[in-house]
Parts: sequence; structure tokens; C-alpha cells
Amino acid sequence: MPRIISANLNGIRSAHKKGFFNWLEKQSADFICVQELKAQEADMVEEFLAPHGYHGHFHYAEKKGYSGTGVYSRAKPDKVSTGFGCVEFDAEGRYTRADVGNLSVISVYCPSGSSGPERQEAKFRFMEAFLPHLQGLQAEGREVVICGDWNIAHNEIDLKNYKGNKKNSGFLPEERAWMTRIFDELGLVDVHRGLDKRPEQYTWWSNRGQAYAKNVGWRIDYHVATPGIAATAHTVSVYKDERFSDHAPLIIDYAL
Repeated sequence: MPRIISANLNGIRSAHKKGFFNWLEKQSADFICVQELKAQEADMVEEFLAPHGYHGHFHYAEKKGYSGTGVYSRAKPDKVSTGFGCVEFDAEGRYTRADVGNLSVISVYCPSGSSGPERQEAKFRFMEAFLPHLQGLQAEGREVVICGDWNIAHNEIDLKNYKGNKKNSGFLPEERAWMTRIFDELGLVDVHRGLDKRPEQYTWWSNRGQAYAKNVGWRIDYHVATPGIAATAHTVSVYKDERFSDHAPLIIDYAL
């Protein structure tokens, strides 16, 4: 009965100082997908590489202090791969995959376009390259869970101020339509939303103003899974009792 956690750390060193690894020890998780390491290999001390006996595997960005993903697994993976075959975004450390048996668990960090038009265009290029990769994953015939910060709120229920964000990165019509294609055309499943259809289930809050205190947030962290394992998911929670980052960990239990 695997427990899989997705957590954007907004800096692994920062999250460590805020108690992330102490919390992790108590979670009995089988896989933990982390994003936004903001670290290079030389920065990774033993406590980051193999905390509490986990096997850690990482994809570092070439640019210092930027991006980066990783997967921690309780069992040693049969195979690990980094990058999804797109030179531009593989250089940014956005994809780590671990295979254990017939299950593939992937940590992904999709680009944000909020810093300006140039990064939004990069985000669109990522979307164009990533969709056929997702199709290829399905063709492998494995059970797959893709965890991470997708930087897109899919529907109006997925962010507090949807009316004021329809022209902003993360809630653009093109971005939302792309997510719809993933679910409706490719047949992958938004596991969190399948289990919990309530509003205000946010995973990210701006550091500006009182966004966190007032729960003015966005749901941009997902478990996107193949239908077989998605159908076994039975419990979901967003952990907010402690703050390790501007994102909250998304925890889902499966009965695979």
C-alpha cells in the first residue's frame, strides 16, 4: 500500500532548516518526489542524499541555485533515469524517474511563466515537448505516477481568485486546455481531484500579503497517474501543520 508524497521544497537547504526531513521520517512514505532543489551535486550532504535510509536520486540544473528534482524511494529502484529527452529543459533538471517493479514514479517541475513573456514562451515549449513524452509513457504499459509542481491551476475551483487570473501565467486558457488534453485525451488521472472535490484544496501560496493566512492559494501540485494505480488511491491530504516551503506537501495513499 504505497504512500507517495510530492513536495516542492523551494530550496532543499531551506526546507531542511525548517524541519522537512524530520517530518519526512514520520510519514512512512514509500516514495517522496521533490522539486526545486536549488542545489548542485556538491551541495548535497548525506542527510539530503539518503535521509533515514531512503534511496535518493536527483536531476540537477546546470544553473546554480535553480530548479532541480529528485525521487526518494524506500526500495532501491530497478532503474533510474533523468531528463525526458528535451535538451533545453533537461539542462534545467526538471525530471527524475524511478522504476520499482511495474511502477514508475516521476518527479517533475514544470516551468513557471510568471516572471515574464520570455519564460512564458519557454513554458509553452515545455508543454509542447512534454505531451508526446506523456503519451510515450502510457505506451510502455507500466503503472505511472507523475508527481510535482505543474505550475498550472486546471479549473476555477483550483485557485482562490480565478476571475482576476485569467490572463496570468498558471491560469491561461492555453495552459488549462493542455491539462484537459492530458486528462481527457491521454486518459491520465488527476488523482487528488478524483478523491477530493472540495474547493480551497490549495498547495501553493504567494509570499506576498497574507495569502497563506487567508488561504488565498493555488492548486498547482499534482499526482497525475495511469488509470490502474489511480483507481487504487484511497486517501489524500495536503499537509499544512508546518511550513517547509511556499508549497505544501501533497500526500496520497494507494492500495497497489
